[in-house]
Amino acid sequence: MSSLAGLLVADFSRVLAGPYATMLLGDLGAEVVKVERPGGGDDVRSWGPPYADGEATYFLGVNRNKRSIALDLLDPVDNEVARRLAARADVLVENFRPGAMDRFGLGYEQLRSVNPGLVYCSITGFGAGPGAAMPGYDLLAQAVGGLMSVTGEPDGSGTKTGVALVDVITGLHAALGMLAALRHKDRTGAGQRVSVSLLSSLLSALTNHASAYVAAGVVPRAMGNQHPSIAPYEVFEAADRPLVIAVGNDRQFAALCRVLGRPDLAADPRYATNAGRVAARTPLVRSLSEALSVRTADAWFAALTAAGVPCGPINDLAAAFDLADSLGLAPVAEVADPRRDQPVRQVANPIGLDLTPPEYRLAPPRLGQDGERIREMLDP
Repeated sequence: MSSLAGLLVADFSRVLAGPYATMLLGDLGAEVVKVERPGGGDDVRSWGPPYADGEATYFLGVNRNKRSIALDLLDPVDNEVARRLAARADVLVENFRPGAMDRFGLGYEQLRSVNPGLVYCSITGFGAGPGAAMPGYDLLAQAVGGLMSVTGEPDGSGTKTGVALVDVITGLHAALGMLAALRHKDRTGAGQRVSVSLLSSLLSALTNHASAYVAAGVVPRAMGNQHPSIAPYEVFEAADRPLVIAVGNDRQFAALCRVLGRPDLAADPRYATNAGRVAARTPLVRSLSEALSVRTADAWFAALTAAGVPCGPINDLAAAFDLADSLGLAPVAEVADPRRDQPVRQVANPIGLDLTPPEYRLAPPRLGQDGERIREMLDP
C-alpha cells in the first residue's frame, strides 16, 4: 500500500506551485481530485508550445495521478458539488487570490465547522495581508524577492532562472507543510490551515545569500558563475566546451592541482585555504584556466571525477537525462492511459521509498474527464 493511500485531496489550485505539490501527494498514493473551470481548465493547459499529442507539456509535467472535474464555482449546483468534495476531503489546496475562496463559500473558517479534520493549504504570492493584491507570478517573485539580483553577470540588470524555480520551491514547502499537518491530525484528529507564499519560500531558499544579509548585513550581488564564498567554484573553458569545477575543500583542491599537473598551486601559500583562494581568486582562476585549456571537457570530466574532484560539462537536458539514465537513476516514467494511443512519458518522482515507492497510476487528465465518477462518489 502507498504511503498516502486513502487520503482524499481536493485540488483547487492551478498553474505550477499548487499542482506540483498535489502531484507529489498523488505520486505517494493520495486520491487527488483536480477542480478546474469549465471551458479552459487550468491555465497551463494552453501554455504551449511545446505540445505532446496536442497537449501542453507544461500541464502534463505537473498533473499526473489526478482526476479532473470541471466546476463553475459561481454556479449554485456546481458550487454545491465543490462543497461536498471539501467536506469529505482530508486535504484542500488552493491558490486563489486571498478572499476568493471565502466568496465561494469554501474558505477555511467556513469549512472547518463541517470538516474539523481538514488540512487546508493556501498558496499565495505575497501573503494574505498587504501583499494580497499582488499577483503571484514566479517572474515577479524572482524580481522583487532578490533572486534576479544574484543571478546573471555582475554588470547585468538581473536574470531569471531558466525554470519557474520559486513556484517549484513553494510547491515543495506546501507539500511538506501538508504532511506535517497530517501528522498532527493523526495524533489529535484536528486539521489546520497551512499557509505558504512565493516570497517567503524564496527568501528561505536563498539560504547562504539570505543568511549573509540577515546575519551580517551583506547584500550579495550577481557574480556570474562564481561563488561568493568558495573558490574555485565556477565555469572554466576546456579545449572544446565549458566545464564546471566545484572544489569544496582543501583536499579536493590538492587533487585538482595534481591532475592538472600544477602541484605548485596547491603548495602556494595564497591558496592554502578556501578563504585564501577566494581572496586571490583572479590569479588562481587565470592559472587554472591555462591548465584546463589543453584537454577536452570529457577528458577532464573523466580524470577529475576519478580523482574525487567535483566537475562536469554543462549538459543540455538531453545529455542530462542520458547521464541520469546511465547512472541507474531511472529518470523517466511512462504512464499508461486507455484514452491515449500510447503511454505519457513523465519525469519520474525523485523520492526513493523502499516499502512504499511512488506510483504512476493515472496519466494527466483531460479537462473534466472524471466529472461523472466524482459526482457519483460525492452523492449523499
